[in-house]
Amino acid sequence: MLDDIDRGLIHALHIDGRAPFSTIADVLGVSTQTVSRRYRRLCAEASLRVVGLADPHRAGRTQWLLRLTAVPHAAQDLAAALARRADTSWVMLASGGTEIVALVHTPTADGQAGHALLLHDIPRTAGITAVSAHCVLHTYLGGPTAWPGRAQSLDAEQRSRLAPAAAPARPAQQALTPADGDLLAALQRDGRASLTDLAEATGWSAATIARRLSDLRAGGALFFDVELDNSLLGVTTQAVMWMAVAPAHLDRVARTLAGHHELAYVAAVTGPSNLVAEALCPDPTALHRYLIEKAGAVEAIRGLETAPVLRMVKAAGPLPSTTRPGAPRRARTRTPPAG
Repeated sequence: MLDDIDRGLIHALHIDGRAPFSTIADVLGVSTQTVSRRYRRLCAEASLRVVGLADPHRAGRTQWLLRLTAVPHAAQDLAAALARRADTSWVMLASGGTEIVALVHTPTADGQAGHALLLHDIPRTAGITAVSAHCVLHTYLGGPTAWPGRAQSLDAEQRSRLAPAAAPARPAQQALTPADGDLLAALQRDGRASLTDLAEATGWSAATIARRLSDLRAGGALFFDVELDNSLLGVTTQAVMWMAVAPAHLDRVARTLAGHHELAYVAAVTGPSNLVAEALCPDPTALHRYLIEKAGAVEAIRGLETAPVLRMVKAAGPLPSTTRPGAPRRARTRTPPAG
């Protein structure tokens, strides 16, 4: 289990994934060496990782929740194959190991040309008995918003000291461009990569990197997420909830659920189950109590299906590799965005 310093560090990283250790140490009232040591230990023992992610809408991406049912002997191999793809995140084995849930990212502008996984790859995979794809229409909880179970260690004054400083308004420079590709790829591998490492990955100068990060964050095009083994926070039971809600009540229900401490993700999607959530609970009894006392109390939910998550195969960022975070993938110099 984690102590107060560990929890404070995790909360601080949710507020600013690139906050200097010295700043976090000052807020927590410990030494910089202590914070650095705790961070390294959590990375090694708790799968802690900060990842930089593009806002999907600003990046011209559409998100799809893919739900697959497979025969037991094929499910794990299929989940691993999906996790290795660059266009997937949050790959989970659920429902006794026979169901796979994954978030798939496709280019919005390319239409069917960018939907290879949805249109071609999955139907050709052996062992799949059912497939459904649900376009994510609106995310109410998740992404830049941390699960409350990770973000309750610091008080308001500590949070304000960690909040990134607002950058000067530069609207023309706050939009993502194709030139940002290498920068985003490096930040997905390691959101805390140094400016030097990011400069090596992009061919830009450190000053250009710093300015670009400031612009993208100020415009909401780039945010930082924190990956962590939630069992160290007392979570032993996770479940994906597929709900059917009348469209007239969907927004109200989604906003209500987004305020529930037990949920880490809430999104409106297409399909008969038009609202999806992920619950994180201490044990099955706590999940049962949540379903009957809180979710069940929302009368507009007409149907609810619960799929217990057995294992998280892939989280928000790409699978870890042996490549040093921020190492260059190309030798040529890239031209940064104008401005």
